[in-house]
Amino acid sequence: LGKLFEVCCFHIPVNDRTPFEGLLQIVEEYVKYESALSPSRPIYIVGDSFGGCLAISVAARNPEIDLVLTLVNPATSSAKTSLQAVLPLLETMPSNLPVVQPHLLRYLIGNPLNVAMVSVQNGLSPQETLQEFSNSLTSMLPLVSELGDIIQMGTLVWKLKLLKSGANYANSQLHAVQAEVLLLASGIANLPPSGEADRLFKTLKNSKLRYFRNRGDRLLMGDGFNLLTIIKGVSMYRRGRQRDFVNDFLPPTLSEFKKTFGEDFKLFNQLLSPVMLSTLKNGNIVRGLAGVPDKGPVLFVGYHQLLAMEVPALVEGFLREKKTILRAAAHQVFFVGNYEILRQELSLFDWFSAFGAVPVSPINTYKMFERNEFVLLYPGGVREALHRKGEAYKLFWPDQPEFVRMAARFGVTVVPFGCVGEDDFVEIVLDYNDQKNIPYLKDAIKSFNEDFKGLIRDTVKGDDGNQVLHLPAVLPKVPGRLYFLFGK
Repeated sequence: LGKLFEVCCFHIPVNDRTPFEGLLQIVEEYVKYESALSPSRPIYIVGDSFGGCLAISVAARNPEIDLVLTLVNPATSSAKTSLQAVLPLLETMPSNLPVVQPHLLRYLIGNPLNVAMVSVQNGLSPQETLQEFSNSLTSMLPLVSELGDIIQMGTLVWKLKLLKSGANYANSQLHAVQAEVLLLASGIANLPPSGEADRLFKTLKNSKLRYFRNRGDRLLMGDGFNLLTIIKGVSMYRRGRQRDFVNDFLPPTLSEFKKTFGEDFKLFNQLLSPVMLSTLKNGNIVRGLAGVPDKGPVLFVGYHQLLAMEVPALVEGFLREKKTILRAAAHQVFFVGNYEILRQELSLFDWFSAFGAVPVSPINTYKMFERNEFVLLYPGGVREALHRKGEAYKLFWPDQPEFVRMAARFGVTVVPFGCVGEDDFVEIVLDYNDQKNIPYLKDAIKSFNEDFKGLIRDTVKGDDGNQVLHLPAVLPKVPGRLYFLFGK
C-alpha cells in the first residue's frame, strides 16, 4: 500500500481508555484535515474488526467527504459473540489478572501460526519452509509469554465494552453511509450462513463483497494476502472523484503475475497448452510474437472462443514475451450489475480487472489509442463467446464494425488474429436455446440481463445484437490444444 498511498495507522495504546465517541472524534478530525489538504482526491480508510465500526461511523457523519472504505471482518455483530455473553462473568475477575487462556489471546492477536508464516519466504523447498517456519515461531514464543503481563483482564473487559458501543453506533448509522465500501469476509463467523457480511452488503448502498473461505479471522495478518491486489481487482482504485478505467489502471506487479498465472491459472494453462504464431513483414509465420509490433497503438481483432477461455492465455503470453499489457475491451457485466453477486464467491474473475480490462465503449477505446495501448477487441462480443450448439468458429460480427473509423483516425495498427482449439475439446450440452425452454432458468436469465439493457449494441439488429448473458453447460472432450495465429 505504501507504494501508492501515504499510509497512516491509528494505534490505540493498551492502557488507553478513551470511549468510542472520543476515538471517533480523533479519526474524524484527521480525515477532515486530510480532505481539506486534498479535496479532489479520495481518502481510503481500512477498518479491521473494531476499526470497521470506526470507518462506518466516520463515513456516515461525513457524507460530503470522498471516502472509500475497506471493511475487513467489521465487528458490527460483536454484540452477539460468545465473549460478550460472558462479559458479566469477566467483570467479576481481578482487573490485573493476566489473560493467558489461548482462546482469549487468539481473539485479541489472531492465530500465532498464521503470524509466523508471514516471515517465511515463498519458493523455498518443503524442508526449508519448515525450518523457516520453526525459526519464526520460536522467535515469537518469548513475546507470547510477555503478553500476559501486557494484556490483563481489565484491558479485555474494556475492549469488549468498547466493541459493543462501537458496534451499536455503527449499526445505527449504516443507512447514512454514502461512501464506496469494499467488504472482505473470512472466518466462520463472517461467512454464510451466519450472514453478517451479507447483511452489510445488502444494507450499505454502494458496496462490494468478497469472501475468503480458506482464511482465518485475521485476514490482513495472513500469509500471502495482498490488500492492494484486491482493491485493484474490484476496480476501486481511483485518483479522482470518478474512476477512470483507462487512466487509473495500475499495471500488475511481478508477484501478482506469478500468483495469477503461476498458481491460480497454472492447471488451466497446462490443459490448454497455448501455442502462439505470428506473421512477419515478409509473410513468414513464426512461433511466438515476433511478428507483432513492439509499440502501440495496436488493435488486435479476433474471434471469441467459447466462454472466452482464450483471454487468460493471451494476456499471459503478451506479458511474458512482449512485456506488454493487453487491454481487453470487455462487456459491462464485468463491472456493474448482478454479476457482482457472482464475484463474491468467484473472486478469481477479479484478475480480469487487475490485468487491464475496461468496459467496452467508444470513450475508453479513444483513451487507450491516445495512450498508445495494446487493445484487444472482439467484434463478435458475448454472442460469439456464448455461441450455441453447431456454431463452433462461426463469426457474429456486425456489418459495420464500430472500431474502424476510430482506428484510422489515430493511425492504429490493426492486427487480425484467429484462435482454434477450444471448441474441439469442450462440448456444449445445454445452450441458450435449451435453457430458455426451462422455466426456472428462463426467469433467472431474464432477471440477470435486466441491468444491461441498452448498454451493449442496442442499435445492432438481428442475431449479431443478441447479447444474452447465460452460462452454457459443457462437458470436456478429448484434451486438445489452443492455437493462436496473428496476421500482418
